[in-house]
Amino acid sequence: MAQDEQKTINPIIVGGKTALADIDPHGTCGYDGDKVSAAVLLTELKVQLQQLQTLVYAGASHKILVVLQAMDTGGKDGVLRSVFTGVNPQGMRVASFKAPSAEELKHDYLWRVHHEMPLKGMLHVFNRGHYEDVLITRVHGLIDDATAKRRFRQINDFEAMAVEEGTIILKFFLHISKAEQKERLETRLKEPTRQWKFNINDVAEREHWDDYQRVYQDALNATSTKNAPWYVVPADRKWLRDLYVASVLVQTLSALDMQFPAVAGLKKIVIKD
Repeated sequence: MAQDEQKTINPIIVGGKTALADIDPHGTCGYDGDKVSAAVLLTELKVQLQQLQTLVYAGASHKILVVLQAMDTGGKDGVLRSVFTGVNPQGMRVASFKAPSAEELKHDYLWRVHHEMPLKGMLHVFNRGHYEDVLITRVHGLIDDATAKRRFRQINDFEAMAVEEGTIILKFFLHISKAEQKERLETRLKEPTRQWKFNINDVAEREHWDDYQRVYQDALNATSTKNAPWYVVPADRKWLRDLYVASVLVQTLSALDMQFPAVAGLKKIVIKD
């Protein structure tokens, strides 16, 4: 990719005092192309991502964790389909943390997350991650503000340990507007091929929109660190959302300057007829 193309997206990195209300969910982050040119660029980025993920898998020295968080209909599944299509499934795993099971409730809230952290050579994606335990639980009064603050510290410590042990963590908040969510929910109701995704609970949770914006903002500001930053992705436009996530992934993995591992002794091997 040309140098100027690498700068088409200017990521929004949470810095501790980020206000979600000041970030336009329909923004472009500096990208001045249209939907068609974005599709071309995304195709190029996906090819690079596939090559980079192959290097991660072959080298078995890096561990990559991608966390996707969003309001309902925010586009987590869409990112998985669009950005990660073509990635070698042997080197990738997707996990989702929803309501904890009876067994999980007997442990601390991060216990189930440890089991899903990537091994060396793997790229894992959390489609709803460990942040559910400081978001929906807080909106519905299952934990108070003091508990949430303590958990922010614990999550930072957990992620710091993971980074120190060699995990690269990229966290994306897919930021949509309330109007866009309404349109997407209505589409799910109307289109037979999407009705299976409709959940009546999404309508009920929509009543807590302002509360969710508040707790998301608190969580993002409290847990965006130098080694595990949060990226806010304007996600009203799906094509911009996908281009943004792919750009950050490719830029981050390219910086690792990976090479295929050398294998000693191959010149001495003779394959007989």
